[in-house]
Amino acid sequence: MKDIQNRKDIELLVDEFYKLVIKDEKIGHFFTRVVKLDWDHHIPVMYDFWESSLLGKMKYKGNPMIKHIELSKKETLKEEHFNRWLNLWEKTIRKHFEGKKAETAIQRGRQIAELMKFKIERYT
Repeated sequence: MKDIQNRKDIELLVDEFYKLVIKDEKIGHFFTRVVKLDWDHHIPVMYDFWESSLLGKMKYKGNPMIKHIELSKKETLKEEHFNRWLNLWEKTIRKHFEGKKAETAIQRGRQIAELMKFKIERYT
């Protein structure tokens, strides 16, 4: 297996991750019913977000915290939801990649989840 190296790798990671998320019984409904995402818009934004975060390309422009705080006002995001997201994120990474960037992706996911939990508890 190889490490995460480029946009194509980010696209594979994001695509495979969301295939799991959409079908997941614990968190899938957030993406399909609570917020009816426009997937044609959302997925490229996620490519940009993770490419910026992992490869330093600085393509993402936005504030994911605000969107998740608004989501949690519709249906509360709980510890179990973040844990499930992290489990699926790590599972997807470990299935397709190994190396320094892959480990960074796992750690970055954990950091983002912790920050989101903190802000959601504070602002909702």
